[in-house]
Amino acid sequence: MQSRLKGWPNRVLMTVLYLFLLAPILVVVGISFDSESSMAFPPQGFSLQWYEKLTQNQDFITGFKVSLITAGGVALLALLIGVPVALAIARFEFRGREALSAFFLSPLLVPAIVLGLALLLVLAPLRITGTYAGLIVAHLSITIPYVIRTASMSLLTLNRSCEEAARTLGASAWVTFRKVTLPLIAPGVLAGGVIAFLISFDEAVISLFVVGPRATTLPVEIFHYVETRTDPQIAALSVVLIAISILFVVIIERVMGLKRVLR
Repeated sequence: MQSRLKGWPNRVLMTVLYLFLLAPILVVVGISFDSESSMAFPPQGFSLQWYEKLTQNQDFITGFKVSLITAGGVALLALLIGVPVALAIARFEFRGREALSAFFLSPLLVPAIVLGLALLLVLAPLRITGTYAGLIVAHLSITIPYVIRTASMSLLTLNRSCEEAARTLGASAWVTFRKVTLPLIAPGVLAGGVIAFLISFDEAVISLFVVGPRATTLPVEIFHYVETRTDPQIAALSVVLIAISILFVVIIERVMGLKRVLR
C-alpha cells in the first residue's frame, strides 16, 4: 500500500506529460470533425464532410503521390549512397576521411532556407527544378547525413568476430558484407531509411525552392492552401497523415521491433 502511495506522484506526472504531448493532436482530431466551415475548438457539431472533400481535392491527392514517390526514391538512393560511405568512414583509415565525413554531414549545419536557395541556383541551370529528379537531388542533400550516422553507429558498435570468422573460412570481402555485416546492421540501416523517407515526405522549406507545376509535394500544397483558406480540411488531412504514420510505426514494430530499429 505504501509503495503504491509513493508511486502516485510519478503516475500523475506521466499522465500530465502524455496529455501535454497529445493535446495538439486531440485538438486537430476534434477540429477535423467540425461541422462549421472555419477552424474552431471545441467543435460546434459533428460532420464527415471535410474527409469527403479531402478525397475530392486533386491538389492534395497529386501532392501526396509526388511526395510518396519522391520520398521512396530518396530513401532508396540515400541508402545506396549512405551505407557505402558509412562503411568507408567507420572501417577504413585513409587520407581525407575526416573531410569526407564533414562533406556529407555539412548540410545539417546549414539553415534550410540557405540550402534551398543554393540548390535552386544549382538545379535551375540544369532545368530539373519542378521535376522528380530535382526534388530527389534536393532531398538527398539533407537525408544522406542521417543514413550515414545511423549506419556508422551500427558499424562502430558491431562485434566484428562474426566477420573475422567468415573471412577466416574463405569468404570474400563482398560475401562477408552481404551475408554477415549487412544483416547485423540491418536495424540501423532500416532506421536510416525510415528517417530519410519521413524527412523527405515532410520537407517544405527546401521543396518550396525546387517544386514546379509538374511536381509539387504535399507540404507545399498545404502551404499554398492555408494561405487563402482556413477550413477544417487541413485538420482532416493532418489526421490522415497521423494515421498513416501510426500504421508505419506498427508495421516496423511487427517486422523488426521498433526498439531494435531505433537502438
